[in-house]
Amino acid sequence: MMTLDKLPIGQKAVINAVGGEGALRCRFLDMGLIPKTIVEVIKMAPMGDPIEIRLRNYELTLRKEDAEKIEVDREAVK
Repeated sequence: MMTLDKLPIGQKAVINAVGGEGALRCRFLDMGLIPKTIVEVIKMAPMGDPIEIRLRNYELTLRKEDAEKIEVDREAVK
């Protein structure tokens, strides 16, 4: 498995698991970061933080430390 922060720009993957605890995990789920959702990395800041992703027809920016808590699978995207 890999985490969302390691996904290269332009690549798509399926979310497998959402980590974090308490309010942070709830915030991820409220933003639409739920298992079986396809995500695509659109842009990364020059130092790799933050990361802009596209999911469910909208774009979202996450801090790298938050993206590290989201497990994705590139192989699941056909």
